[in-house]
Amino acid sequence: MSTILYVQTSGVDTPERTYAPFILGTTARAMNVEAEIFFMIKGITILKKGEAEKVKLGSFPSLKEVIDQAVKAGVKLYICEQSTQLFGMARGDFIPEAKVAGAGTLNDLALDADSVITF
Repeated sequence: MSTILYVQTSGVDTPERTYAPFILGTTARAMNVEAEIFFMIKGITILKKGEAEKVKLGSFPSLKEVIDQAVKAGVKLYICEQSTQLFGMARGDFIPEAKVAGAGTLNDLALDADSVITF
């Protein structure tokens, strides 16, 4: 099975950039393609507990609803451990559906993916 890795560096401070990896990941799963999203730098703020509920643009559902749909579809979520340290955030600050992972994991995911897309 093919795999797409999405790397999200934008956070809740740029809400218009937060929806894309979840929508594309959910679409990939519907196409029987594995989808993984690695959040780094400000991208980790999307997965902080309580933050996605605050993001809603236009007629789109809330970011929380879009995240829930992606997780239900089987999209895997990873949070950059070094970015959590950069912003002074603890592992317990994030939604439980996401796994905190190191730089080596990102490299492995990128090497194993058939395609890598960054946001």
